[in-house]
Amino acid sequence: MDLVRKRPIAKDSWAIIWRVTNDRTDSRPTEAPPIATARLDLLPLRVEHAAEMAEVLADPALHTFIGGAPYSPEALLARYERLVAGSPDPAERWLNWVIFVRDEGCLAGTVQATVANHTAEIAWVVGTLWQGRGIATEATRGLVGWLRTQPVHTVIAHIHPDHHASAAVATSADLTATDQWHDGEVRWQRPLQ
Repeated sequence: MDLVRKRPIAKDSWAIIWRVTNDRTDSRPTEAPPIATARLDLLPLRVEHAAEMAEVLADPALHTFIGGAPYSPEALLARYERLVAGSPDPAERWLNWVIFVRDEGCLAGTVQATVANHTAEIAWVVGTLWQGRGIATEATRGLVGWLRTQPVHTVIAHIHPDHHASAAVATSADLTATDQWHDGEVRWQRPLQ
């Protein structure tokens, strides 16, 4: 991880900007920097977030398009331990944030980016109680805005063709659907450079 500089990414907010490289020489975990938007703080994922996030993500309906079932608090804790430790592949960075809603003082979901070869694959999930309020859109725009400051050339997301809400979020972040498919999902993308 190379510290490049500090620079503002939103009004009254500072984030450490890292150069994401393919020739990682150290084995230290990479932590995502905080990102501020108008209503939200995207906070670097910590293991301590697991208990609250297990409640946020407990609705089985969140798995309608992605499959699986909600994690138990213990399973989510173990998952967050793996994510925080970072990718075992030195050419890949796992960057994960929880979405903190400032006015409510609570967590509402997650956003993530897996960065390799100048491409960031992003994903988001917002708990059922917070859906329909533009939180996923605002968080995803904030994430893509931050990725524009990094050596990332392309942002991609994979979205189930029937998941209209996620398609709207991707569209709001200027990603466009392609004719490429992966595991039953449509590839969306946006060139950054």
